[in-house]
Amino acid sequence: MQFKDLKKQYQILKKDIDNAISFVLDKSNYISGRQVVELENSLAEYVGVKHCITCGNGTDALTMALMVLGIKKGDAVFVPNFTFFATAEAVSFSRATPIFVDVDEDTFNIDSQKLEMAIEDTLSEGRLIPKVIISVDLFGLPADYIKIRKIANKYNLKIVEDAAQGFGGSINSKRACCFGDISTTSFFPAKPLGCYGDGGAVFTDNDDYADYLRSIRVHGKNGSDLYDNIRLGMNSRLDTIQAAILQVKLKAFIDYELKAVNRVAKWYDQRLKNIVDIPTVPQGFYSSWAQYTVKLKNKEQRDELKKNLKTADIPTMIYYPKTISDQTAYKDLDVITARDLSISKKLCEVVLSLPIHPYLTEEDVEVGCAIIENRLLCSIL
Repeated sequence: MQFKDLKKQYQILKKDIDNAISFVLDKSNYISGRQVVELENSLAEYVGVKHCITCGNGTDALTMALMVLGIKKGDAVFVPNFTFFATAEAVSFSRATPIFVDVDEDTFNIDSQKLEMAIEDTLSEGRLIPKVIISVDLFGLPADYIKIRKIANKYNLKIVEDAAQGFGGSINSKRACCFGDISTTSFFPAKPLGCYGDGGAVFTDNDDYADYLRSIRVHGKNGSDLYDNIRLGMNSRLDTIQAAILQVKLKAFIDYELKAVNRVAKWYDQRLKNIVDIPTVPQGFYSSWAQYTVKLKNKEQRDELKKNLKTADIPTMIYYPKTISDQTAYKDLDVITARDLSISKKLCEVVLSLPIHPYLTEEDVEVGCAIIENRLLCSIL
């Protein structure tokens, strides 16, 4: 069993992917070929925003978003404490201060009540200027943007939606990557929509932001003039071959993959709902299931189950064994932790992600769930 079966996906899409790659090779237009613009147009249309600007990877997408917003030293950026390191890393690269906020135990996403408390504490202290909320759509589930937007408006903050894992998710039929003032995603191979290397994108309805983003991804160039650099930028372009691959995979994602992965999640839900603490998807929300993450009673039970599943050749992953605030890199950097990070720290000890992808069969799910049921029953007895 594969945790993410990219081989099976390629076998199904092989003809179209091979043809797309061959077309790029025949034309020898490897950088900024027409497939890049075509993909950007398709992505913007799917998400429901005016602009999509592709780039080299999801971390660059976050960095570019903060550059657009002019984030700098002395600014405070609020980030969830339970997520991948890159979310806070981009803040630190901008020389701003990340403020780590606890997450909701059921959805794994930033806790809106604790977020507002952290903003109030920052204002009271007066050392930093609150500027941005980076909300992560963890494991495929969009954060609660209804509440987050109210908070952002109340304190005049911008929202950067980190949808690296959330592409394809939605709230009341509005799709992930449309909820932020600027939104980002990643096309890392294991993401809901992944290429065959690194890739990322930034989404916005703001025309000025879009122009700025297109400039800074190519060394701060002035429009089509490669040799007039009007600002400092970076070198972060999506390769034409990766864009061509993503065109094929986006069609499959829209046509059947997103529906299929939600079907797999329902199989897990039905089989495991009385055995472990299964993921929560609130009313009106729709997940793209980057991960299917369950919670066990404690670290010992989680680790033992992981070992048992490995013995049966069923791969699992722990996302994440350590919170961002506990990362070694942040021991000597300027960071602030909110009053209470207990949920984030607890989750690190009890979460376990099971295999999930559009090509998983119900029989595969049953095999894994039977082992989970038997092992947990044995541990109770």
